[in-house]
Amino acid sequence: MLLTRPLRWSASVLQLPMARFSTTLRQCSTKRNEETADGKPEDGGGKQGSLIVRTNLFESAAKKDKQTYIEMVKIFEKRSVHRRNHVEFIYAALRHMEEFGVNKDIAVYKALIDVMPKGKFIPTNIFQAEFMHYPRQQQCIIDLLEQMEDNGVMPDYEMEAMLVNVFGKKGHPVRKYWRMMYWMPKFKNLSPWLLPNPVPDDALELARLAVERMCSIDPRSKIQVFDTQEVESAIDHTWVVSGQSGEQSELLEAHDRQEPVYIEGPFVIWLRNRSINYYVLKSAPKPLPPIEETDDPDDVSNLHNPYVGLDLRFRKRPGSGSAVSTRRRSVHEQEDGIIYAICCTGSSTKDSLLSWIRLLEKESGNGALSSLAVLFKFTSPTSEVMVSGAETSTVQQ
Repeated sequence: MLLTRPLRWSASVLQLPMARFSTTLRQCSTKRNEETADGKPEDGGGKQGSLIVRTNLFESAAKKDKQTYIEMVKIFEKRSVHRRNHVEFIYAALRHMEEFGVNKDIAVYKALIDVMPKGKFIPTNIFQAEFMHYPRQQQCIIDLLEQMEDNGVMPDYEMEAMLVNVFGKKGHPVRKYWRMMYWMPKFKNLSPWLLPNPVPDDALELARLAVERMCSIDPRSKIQVFDTQEVESAIDHTWVVSGQSGEQSELLEAHDRQEPVYIEGPFVIWLRNRSINYYVLKSAPKPLPPIEETDDPDDVSNLHNPYVGLDLRFRKRPGSGSAVSTRRRSVHEQEDGIIYAICCTGSSTKDSLLSWIRLLEKESGNGALSSLAVLFKFTSPTSEVMVSGAETSTVQQ
């Protein structure tokens, strides 16, 4: 009896006419159509339109510099008290940073963090803290910090206070900040070749820094800057930054006159975010003299000390049967060849490299170059190889 009454009531409800419900539904749909017909945009269209207007601020800017960029951020902050669509605005601002030249300015990153509302995203319990409370907002600031890290911008303590005010001490962006503050100071000055920040825009100064870095393997290396106008037959009038040590000059003097030397390149060296091409003057590698095994390897009556015999003071007399070579191998003698000099030119052309060879022969005292054949071995695809002789230069196809 108790079960049949609810069933009867529900059946009676189902048998009611749908006129009342249909009228309400028609009124709702009519109201929506009337609003659309009046020309008022829907909620989704209004948000999309406002978002397009806010993100197009950077694209429509006539003057792209730091002051204009900061003004764009302030315009967005003043438009709405609630600062809706702030995540999309920050992502749009991050994309246009390089165009405005502010991708390495910490003040601009602070201004973007200041766009976020304060206090709303702070987790109130451990579950919100661990499961990333407001994930879109936290991931947005994490992406901002990663872009800072990619550009080599190290945060400061003021940024930590700003992140704590927005996400609290348990927020994931604050944890990302702490990891950056642990590792970035360790790697900031770790390189032994310190470079100015930013690196100079002048190509000549950039080439000087590159050659000094590569020649630091030999402290006796000498850096010289040549002008190709000193060569009478030079076509390209440009500068040449050359690096060579006295030991390399001695190796070039001892080179066999029957074997050619090569100019290989261009190779690329990066100085922070700038790159420059350089060329190497080298020859084919010289094989080491074969080791003559005169002693019986199974004889243990006269064992040799492996730590003795590499220095001239412990060199044994001829005929003693020593198989250890006492010749000191130079740092310029590599497995792929012997390096005699390196250079960077302003035009990176064959004529400027020929002028470099003439200037090495004339200014640096490398007289052996006058009797050596110089071949070009370019890494880029080319159909011709230029040979430089003593008096004339010919081209071999």
